[in-house]
Amino acid sequence: MEENTTTQIHSTLTLDGGRGGRLPVFTDRGLSRLGCPKQSCQLNVYDYLADIPGNADATDLVEVQFKNTRKGFYHNANHLPLEKGDIVAVEASPGHDIGTVTLTGKLVLLQMKRTPPKSMDDIKNIYRKARPVDMEKYNEAKALEHDTMIRSRQIAKDLGLEMKIGDVEYQGDGNKAIFYYIADGRVDFRQLIKVLADVFHVRIEMKQIGARQEAGRIGGFGPCGRELCCTTWMKNFVSVSTAAARFQDLSLNPQKLAGQCAKLKCCMNYEADQYVEASRRLPSREVQLETLDSTYYFFKADILSNMITYSTDRRVAANLVTIPAARALEVIAMNKAGQKPDALSLEARKEEHKPIDLATQDDLTRFDSARRKKKKRKQKSQTPN
Repeated sequence: MEENTTTQIHSTLTLDGGRGGRLPVFTDRGLSRLGCPKQSCQLNVYDYLADIPGNADATDLVEVQFKNTRKGFYHNANHLPLEKGDIVAVEASPGHDIGTVTLTGKLVLLQMKRTPPKSMDDIKNIYRKARPVDMEKYNEAKALEHDTMIRSRQIAKDLGLEMKIGDVEYQGDGNKAIFYYIADGRVDFRQLIKVLADVFHVRIEMKQIGARQEAGRIGGFGPCGRELCCTTWMKNFVSVSTAAARFQDLSLNPQKLAGQCAKLKCCMNYEADQYVEASRRLPSREVQLETLDSTYYFFKADILSNMITYSTDRRVAANLVTIPAARALEVIAMNKAGQKPDALSLEARKEEHKPIDLATQDDLTRFDSARRKKKKRKQKSQTPN
């Protein structure tokens, strides 16, 4: 049977992002192996149109990814047969850079709507697929990044600059280095650029990033057990406030609400709107419920399931009763009409069954007395007449 990319095929793709190992790709679910990543999975987008005929001819624009989360759009002016995962040499200023193709065809146009470039005239060209000579220079430049970062941090400290250099990225040909730094305010790094250029003999470019962008570049895992959102798919960051935690009744514990970047977790915004909408169906927390036997105060609420727990004491948990929001609204309406229900819950009151303590059923020494009697009988049988 002829194999194709949409039939039941079990194949493997080698990862080129330096992570090693092999990634199983199961195409029996309609996934095309051409759309799966062959590089680091940071900000990866599955190209579900990769195996569609004529997709590559839809546009000459190609998305290229560089180190970690840096991406760019380039013209395939030479009409090279490019696929996702190909390593290419692209135009840079000055020289050239080395990156990995992450998207081709129609999806590139959709990506440009999400993150449009500053100007279409600024889009540069792809020179060629990377040759062994290009990869040799690229690997030599990448080997210098860690030592350059450590040394540049010391230089910034000696100059008394209030900044942190979080990452260094060399251009593919080794002629330029981008220094990513974090600072609370404006930093005059003109003297720093001169010193770095004299020490490393490359063209220097400084880029200021935020704490969330730094976490995305470094990578890591969140408390949910998955890779960080800023590492895998998130590029635009929205401000997060403690109001999102209050809407979801989360504990205002800074250690639990903070992410790897020491800022409030971005995921708190994901369900905040649903909680706000669901909370509108609940009665006010300030309203007291009156029954014939007691007065009930709000204690806690399960917002998504519309269940509310009331207590007979305003400050502590006492005689807790959990009822649906509809029942709470019904009792509130009865109280406004001057009526009081017999009980807060519609369910019949059940007698409390205390747990039976098996130790109180009999004397704990009953086994000892039986053992003594057995021992006496044994001694009598052994005593000679």
